[in-house]
Formats: sequence, structure tokens, C-alpha cells
Amino acid sequence: MNEAFRALFVIGALAGALPTWVHATEGGGSVYPNGTENFLSGALPPPGLYGIVYGSHYRSTRVNGSEGQNLNVPGFNLTANVVAPRLVWVTGVKVLGGDLAVHAIVPLVDIKVTAGGVRQSKSGLGDVLTGLGLGFHHSKNFHSIAAVDIYLPTGRYDTTDIANLGRNQYAIEPVFSVTYLDPSGVNADIKSGFVFNGRNKKTDYRSGGEFHFDYALGWDLGNGWGLGVGGFYYHQVCDDRQFGQDVANSRAGAFAIATFAEVRQRPGLVFHREMARRGSSEESRAR
Repeated sequence: MNEAFRALFVIGALAGALPTWVHATEGGGSVYPNGTENFLSGALPPPGLYGIVYGSHYRSTRVNGSEGQNLNVPGFNLTANVVAPRLVWVTGVKVLGGDLAVHAIVPLVDIKVTAGGVRQSKSGLGDVLTGLGLGFHHSKNFHSIAAVDIYLPTGRYDTTDIANLGRNQYAIEPVFSVTYLDPSGVNADIKSGFVFNGRNKKTDYRSGGEFHFDYALGWDLGNGWGLGVGGFYYHQVCDDRQFGQDVANSRAGAFAIATFAEVRQRPGLVFHREMARRGSSEESRAR
């Protein structure tokens, strides 16, 4: 493993890449921030304490129905900015041949929503994520991580608000990530997971199970620069439920792809930016 991991600091400038922390409606997203974890997602650093910071700017002026059609909500406008510090502790303890690590992400959210002549804004703590995992180094270039993440309903939530900082539900997610890393050649990453959602007790609403993966494929130019493509795939495999009944047309799906550039100016500093994103939504939920 490279010494650059010893003080890893990542700034993720991913426009629109944290939609799950900023959606204003219960049926509009997932607890997992699709597309944020592709680069080096399967490569665990050596034992130590690491800080990572994700940043996102998200803006939307359209609400889609169950068939992807524009619902033409009058004056709809959503803007959100997120700064999400992440702390990772690689303990140095071996379990089943892997390196044990624990982590936590604490999103700080600023959100503004306008719809139908109503305007609301909120700032504060979003839903905190914590988890533990095992990292494996199969060879100099090939690495993987198996983990379990837990989402906590720490963000402020009110059923009468159009802007909420949290989703008022617990969730648990098994995760498996793989990275192939060549300092002067092809780099490839994929992070897959399945989200088991808990029930929002205030609305008696439970989102269906969700499968997703983030991916990246790039080329290291050997001079500190790398170029490539990355994105995510997301598919909800079963219906949402409310009041003991399945919710019709509630399954969501999306695919996104973007070009990216990364630069490592010195050990410990990595800047990763997705330059452009193209995507499609199979079933964008609206309630």
C-alpha cells in the first residue's frame, strides 16, 4: 500500500452526488448517497486514523412521476449543499484474515425548497452513518472490503415540512467493494450494497429493499494525474409499504455515468472531481 494512505484527505466535488441526504420527500430517495464512493472504494489503508471530507452541491427544478414524466409542480426548486466529514479507523486487528476498520460519516446539510408557493429552508445535522468492515489485500494491485453499515435517524424530520434534514428511519446495509489499482495503468473500482430499510414510525412508511453499485474505470497517467469514467446503478427490488399495504408504482431505478479527473499533488492529498454526468431514471418516485 502507498504511503499516501497514511494521511488520506479526499475532497469529493460531486455535483448532485449526494441526493439521499437532501431530498425533501420520503419517497424521493435512498439512505445511500449513490455515486459518491467509486474511486479506491475497495482499498483499505494501513492501520491508522484517517479523515475524509465529501462535498456536494445539488439542485433540482423538476419532480418526476412513477413513469419518469414531469409532474409540473408549480415553482418547484430544490437547492442543497452538503459537507460530510468521515472518520475512518483502521485498527490493526486481524479478523478472518482481514484488517478490521470502523468508520462514521456526519453530514452537515443546508437545504432550500420551494414548491406551490411554499418556501422552506433548513440547516443542520443530517442522518449519521456508522459501520465496520474487513479489508483484504489479495495482491499488490487487487484489494477488497466487506462491511456492514448502519444509518441512524439523527436528522431533523417533521411530517408537515417540505424540507427535511433526515428520513426518520433506521437502515442496515451489507457492502462489498473491489479495487484494482495500478500506479501507471488501469484502475477499476466497484462498490455494491443492498439496503434494508426500517420503518418511519411517524408515517408508517417502509421503503423497499434497494440494490446499488458505484463504479469507476480509469487510467493513471503516471504523473499524478488520472482520467476515467464513473457513476452508479440503482434499483429498488420490491415495493414500498404503508399501513400494511404495498404502495403502487413505488419502485425506483437510476443509472448515471460521468467523466472524472484526479490529481495527487503530494502524499496524503487526493483531489477527485467528476466533470459531467449523464443518467436516466427508470421510476422516479413522487408522493
